[in-house]
Amino acid sequence: MQHAQYQLIIVGGGPAGLTAGLYAARGRLKVLLLERGATGGQVLVTDWVDNYPGFVEGISGFDLMDKMTAHADRFGLEKRFATITSLELTDNIKTVVLENGEALTARTILLCTGAKPKKLEIPGEYTFAGRGVSYCATCDGPFYRHQKIAVVGGGNTAIQDALHLTKFADRVTVIHRRDTLRATKVLQEKAFCNSKIDFIWNTQVTAIKGDKNGVQSLSLKHRNDEESTLQVTGIFIFIGTTPNNELFPAGHLRTDAGGFIITDADMATSIPGVYAAGDICSKNFRQIINAAGEGAVAELAIEHYLGNQTLEQPLNCSE
Repeated sequence: MQHAQYQLIIVGGGPAGLTAGLYAARGRLKVLLLERGATGGQVLVTDWVDNYPGFVEGISGFDLMDKMTAHADRFGLEKRFATITSLELTDNIKTVVLENGEALTARTILLCTGAKPKKLEIPGEYTFAGRGVSYCATCDGPFYRHQKIAVVGGGNTAIQDALHLTKFADRVTVIHRRDTLRATKVLQEKAFCNSKIDFIWNTQVTAIKGDKNGVQSLSLKHRNDEESTLQVTGIFIFIGTTPNNELFPAGHLRTDAGGFIITDADMATSIPGVYAAGDICSKNFRQIINAAGEGAVAELAIEHYLGNQTLEQPLNCSE
């Protein structure tokens, strides 16, 4: 058998990657977690997590991921912060090439690259990015104190972040292309009862307008084809996610129409020795808890795949 530096390399340090890393380190696999930014993924910019079991009063996204990272560190998970430039997944030994040219090899790879916010792709969106256009309420909400802003979307993220933005803005207008929200009922109830939030239904934003100082207004098109203008100084866009799949080998990794990885019940992909977990996977629901669960399932399946190979780490009988 060809020698590999690691038994497992985990690509991505969100809830799925950290959980898998915790399990692998605890199981004494020779494992490396690679993350290009900070561990935690999208959860780092989530204001409040109110539905993760065990945290009765809720917990901030940052604190939750800090605890997950510390838990993995307790078992000695090896982590490196680096940018990956290419992946070779089809050979028996997998290769990960870093930005500095270094090549790392492993028997198995777990892809936990997650997803990023989907864009509206309308005039003004890129022009005013960072100057009134945002995809992160936690990051940018404090810049909009006593202002009028808009939130686009009707899912959990949109409504939860609209509620968060009421801490700063005087008025938050939720613009949704349908006549009902997709968010959970408890979030809907909170939003409908919040005097700072109003709704524009059956409507799409067609353009974002402003000047050198930033966003000034939104052009709206309603279902009856009528058009109107909404005066705001900021727009927060939460219309879903798109997969971080730029590094994946085309034609070898089976994906759905949206580019998300298709896996089996063990989180195995169409390439032997390659697994996926978290928001990068094709599924109906993307939650912190199922990402963590998928990370655990993937790692246990990887241990079985590796066939209980002899551990490279020496036993420490003094523990």
